[in-house]
Amino acid sequence: MLKLHLQYIKFVLTPFYRNQADLQYVKNFQLQNDQVRHVRVLLYGPVGAGKSSFINSVSNVLRRRITCPALTNATNEEEGSFTKKYETHNIKKDAGQFYPFVFNDLMGLEEGSGRGVRVEDIKLAMMGHVKEGYKFNPASPLSTSDPGYNPSPSPEDRVHVLVCVYSGNTTEINSSVLQKMKAIREAASDLGIPQLALLTKFDEACPETEKDLKNVYKSKLVKRKMGDLSSKLGIPLNFILPVKNYSEETQLNDDVDTLILSALRMMIDLGEDFIDSKL
Repeated sequence: MLKLHLQYIKFVLTPFYRNQADLQYVKNFQLQNDQVRHVRVLLYGPVGAGKSSFINSVSNVLRRRITCPALTNATNEEEGSFTKKYETHNIKKDAGQFYPFVFNDLMGLEEGSGRGVRVEDIKLAMMGHVKEGYKFNPASPLSTSDPGYNPSPSPEDRVHVLVCVYSGNTTEINSSVLQKMKAIREAASDLGIPQLALLTKFDEACPETEKDLKNVYKSKLVKRKMGDLSSKLGIPLNFILPVKNYSEETQLNDDVDTLILSALRMMIDLGEDFIDSKL
């Protein structure tokens, strides 16, 4: 009986202790490069994949309460992208201070031409040429004469980590969206920008993980979804991370936090490596 009791305590407390270690790592994180104050993480992906929700989820975990720095929409994805502008999101740390990493949110990718964010604009964003608040125009890419164009980006304006956000509840990647994702990935590779992918909403498609999030790495469906994304985009499996965003929850959850913190640590580490080697 005592042995079973100890195993139960270990099962319950292990995520807590791991999360505390990851939280402390993130809180202590500091860049050593004087040219750059923060790691810039750019999120891209199809409409409704959970880009804005991931930013909110990171804020929730770090601020230890439900927050909403990035506005989200709960209506049908057919209405198009809710995010219209290029926005930088800082995460509050202590009074008057922010964490040394930021997230850039942008319009989602959509099927066909003239809809959603244009691949050309994402390429410009990666190089730091898109100004804060620029309103994306699906019909026309940002031009050098546009007020939203930044002609002289600093090392801090550039993107240091590119993250593809993809819904695990999607049956198949649309061919035109997939081609756009491949073009974005290729452009990032040419710039030497490190890349990873987040698989969101897998719990909506997998009853096993919806019942218990700890089953995520045991789920055959999740493994298949990750494998499909890897084979189609070319991102190695160990750089594809399953993440459960906060969506219905009104209180923090240790298992949700574990996945979010794991992804966040990889992002800031990859960003720091890029800054140290390229800037």
